[in-house]
Amino acid sequence: MFCYQCEQTVNCQGCQGNQGVCGKPAAVADLQDVLNEVTKGVAWLESKANSGDITVSRYLVDALFTTVTNVNFDESKVNELIQAGKDLRNRLSSGIDTAGITGAEFEISNDASVNAKNAAAISITKRQEKFGATVTGLQEIIFYGLKGAAAYLHHSRMLGSEDVKIYAKLIEILAFLATEPDSVDDLLGNAMAAGELNYQAMELLDKANTTSYGHPEPTEVLITATAGKCILVSGHDLKDLKDLLEQTEGKGVNIYTHGEMLPSLAYPELKKYPHLVGNYGGAWQDQQKEFAAFPGSILMTTNCIQKPTPAYNDRIFTTGLVAFPDVKHIGEDKDFTPVIESALAADGFTSTEPAKKILVGFGHNALAAAAPAVVEAVKSGAVKHFFLIGGCDGAKSGRNYYTELAEQVPNDSIILTLACGKFRFNKMDFGTVAGLPRLLDIGQCNDSYSAVQCALMLAEAFECGVNELPLSIILSWYEQKAVAVLLSLLFLGVKNIKLGPTLPAFVSPEALQVLVDTFGIAPTTTAEADIAAALA
Repeated sequence: MFCYQCEQTVNCQGCQGNQGVCGKPAAVADLQDVLNEVTKGVAWLESKANSGDITVSRYLVDALFTTVTNVNFDESKVNELIQAGKDLRNRLSSGIDTAGITGAEFEISNDASVNAKNAAAISITKRQEKFGATVTGLQEIIFYGLKGAAAYLHHSRMLGSEDVKIYAKLIEILAFLATEPDSVDDLLGNAMAAGELNYQAMELLDKANTTSYGHPEPTEVLITATAGKCILVSGHDLKDLKDLLEQTEGKGVNIYTHGEMLPSLAYPELKKYPHLVGNYGGAWQDQQKEFAAFPGSILMTTNCIQKPTPAYNDRIFTTGLVAFPDVKHIGEDKDFTPVIESALAADGFTSTEPAKKILVGFGHNALAAAAPAVVEAVKSGAVKHFFLIGGCDGAKSGRNYYTELAEQVPNDSIILTLACGKFRFNKMDFGTVAGLPRLLDIGQCNDSYSAVQCALMLAEAFECGVNELPLSIILSWYEQKAVAVLLSLLFLGVKNIKLGPTLPAFVSPEALQVLVDTFGIAPTTTAEADIAAALA
C-alpha cells in the first residue's frame, strides 16, 4: 500500500506496509486505489457514451465518498463497489476505444485479493514516476476535492435533493483526471472547476438541510450528562439522526450528539425532540476513549470512525457508507431497533451532572439577522477584526496551535468557527464584544457554505472584495472535505489563506509553489506571529 490522502500519514510522507496510521489494512488501501481508478474510468466512459443514466452519477458519488478517510474499512464492501463499477464499464464501453484510459481498461477480478495485488500497477507512485511531483500533486488536490464534494452530494441525495448539472460537472472533471493533462494551467483550471462544483454541492446541501429541518438558530447546548439510558450519534448525517429520534420517541432513551453532529441541536425540527438532550465528548480522534466511557450504544452515520476497542465493540453500529469489519451495520431500511435495544440493555447515566452549556447555531440565516449589529460594531471601531478558525481536528502534534490562536485573538475581534477543529477551544468562555458573542459557531464542515455566505455578506455590506475585509482565514487540515472547501474558497477568489498544522504529503513542494504563486497560500507559523500578520 501507499496512501497519503490524510494529514497524519507516517512522517507526513505516506503510509506503507501492512496498515495505515488510521488503521486501514493494506488490502483495503489497495482496493480503494483500484476503486479510485475505476471511478475515473467510468466517468470517462460516461463522458463519451453520454447515457444520461443518473445511476452512473450516484455510483460515482458513493464510490468517491467510500474512499474518504475513516469511512469504510471493510474489504468486502469496497470490492462490491469495484464490481459495480466493472458492470458499469461493461455497459458503457460498447463501441468506445479505451486505449490508455487505465480506469476504463484495467482488468478487474471478482476476487478482492487479486484486485488488491493488481493495485500496484496503478498506484500513486507510478503516476509520480510518469508525470512528476507537480502534476501528480495537482491531480491529487483535484481528486481529493471531488471526494469531499461527493460527501456533500451524498448527504443531499439522502434528503431527496440532486442536481444533474452538478453531476455532469463531476463526470467531466473525473474524465479529465482519467487522461494525461496538457499543462499546469489545465490542472489549475480543473482545480477551480472542482472548487465551483463543491460550492454548488454545499449550496445544494444547505438548502436540503434547511428545507428539511429549518434554519439553525442560536441555541445553548447542554454538554453534561443527564440520568437515563442513552445513544450517542456521531458522523455528519442529519437524516439518520432524525430517523433515530422518531424511532426512540417515548422509549425512555436520551440521544446525544458527538463530534460533527453537535450543530444538529440548533435545527428547529431536530431540537424540538425533548430526548435530544445534548452533546457528549469532542472531536473524532478522541472517540476510542470517549466511546468506551459512554454508558450506552453508539451510532456512526458517516466518516470519522476509528477501530472500535473491546470496551465498546458490542455497542457500536454503523449505517450508510461507513463500515468496519465485525461491526454491526444498519441497512438501507434504517431500522435502528438493534441500536435502541443495545441502549436499553446498557447501564446508561446513573446521575445528572451539574449543567454546563455552550452556544451554537450561527448559520448564514442567523448571521444575516445579526449582520446590521456586526456592521455597526465594525464601523464604530468596537470590532476590529474577524478570524475564521476552522477545519478538521486530528491527533497529530501541533494542533494546540489552534487553541493558542483562539486564546490570543484580541478582545476586539470576533472568532468564526466551524467543523470539528473548534473542539480545541469551543468550550472556553470568550465573552462578548459590542453585545455580540465573540465566538460564533457556524456548524459542521458540511456548513462551510454558511461561512462563505458570512464573508460575502460582510463584503457586500462594506462594498468591497472579500480580500479587503478585516478577515483572516486560518484552516486546520485533515481529510478530503477540507480540500474541497479550500478549492471553493480559491474559486471564489479568496487569497492569503493559512493552512496547517502541517501540509499534507500530497501537496508536494512543487505543487505548493504553484498554490503559493497563484493564491498566496501559506503554512501556519506561531499563534503570535500569525495574529500579528493578520492585524498588520
